[in-house]
Amino acid sequence: MRLLRLRRPRPLPRPPYGAALIAVRRPPLPRRRPWPALLTVLAVLLLAAAGAGWWALDHYTGRIGRIPGALPTASAPPGDGRTFLLVGLDAGEQGPTTGRRAEDSRWHYGEQRSDTVMLVRLPEGPGQVRVVSLPRDAWVPVPGHGRAKLNAAYSWGGAALLTDTVQRLTGLRVDHFLAVDHSGLTELVDAVGGIDLPGPDGTARHLDGEAALAHARQRQGLPGGDLDRIRHQQLILRELLAKLRAGAGGPLGLKGVLDAVTGSVSVDEAMSDAELRRLLWRGTRELRPADITYRAAPVKGTGAVAGQSVVHLDLPRLAVLARALREDRAVLPR
Repeated sequence: MRLLRLRRPRPLPRPPYGAALIAVRRPPLPRRRPWPALLTVLAVLLLAAAGAGWWALDHYTGRIGRIPGALPTASAPPGDGRTFLLVGLDAGEQGPTTGRRAEDSRWHYGEQRSDTVMLVRLPEGPGQVRVVSLPRDAWVPVPGHGRAKLNAAYSWGGAALLTDTVQRLTGLRVDHFLAVDHSGLTELVDAVGGIDLPGPDGTARHLDGEAALAHARQRQGLPGGDLDRIRHQQLILRELLAKLRAGAGGPLGLKGVLDAVTGSVSVDEAMSDAELRRLLWRGTRELRPADITYRAAPVKGTGAVAGQSVVHLDLPRLAVLARALREDRAVLPR
């Protein structure tokens, strides 16, 4: 039996004496830039915030107070702008009557009057939101009751009669009805930490809920009477909307804003949750104070009828103004 003889492996050749050894270097790795990762994280946070905001809207829209039978006609078809009737109610000695916290949301004949009446026109796409105030003392035809002050319509027939009166007066179809009573306004203003209005001497004065309500209802010491009240109410609305929008992105937060709004405001039962969500999202996230134009219905003058102080509207000019609202014109006539 022959044994196999294993050969040793040949050694590798040595480099010549004095030859330099060449070190092979790896190419440097590219430096990672933090921006893509940061942008990704930021996008995720923004999407999460938007999702949380939409969840809050979805949660609160189902809890807002509803007003049955507020609209005597059908809403406009999709694609058109929307006209809202915004009403401030004087419920007398009753407790809260609007919003989620209402103790008694039912309309009672002769016990409530509309202290503030505003038409709000929202275009379907981008564009100016228009607010037109109608004097509560306007002497107008009230269907089924002859001529009377505008604020009597709610007292006699609730939201439906007031809506019908305004539609016949202006020729505009009211798509939705929103109402807030005195206690609701007080709660809203307090929820945003009060509002700042310009004082007679030009300096700003801070108003809490009770002071804002008193300012909105002031009748004595106003040279323009009901017309000056309209200016007060529009200033309060402007500052309140600005604070609500700022609060949605500030310490109050979107949840706090929605809690304040749904606790104080009621809407017609025909407004769907989806439309209410879009309205709240637009008001708290998209709409800026500069996007809102305020007007008052044109008047011929004031007078007295059967011992009552009344405001006489300029009906031809009101018709022109209403047509401009309906057509969403860029400039409203004065």
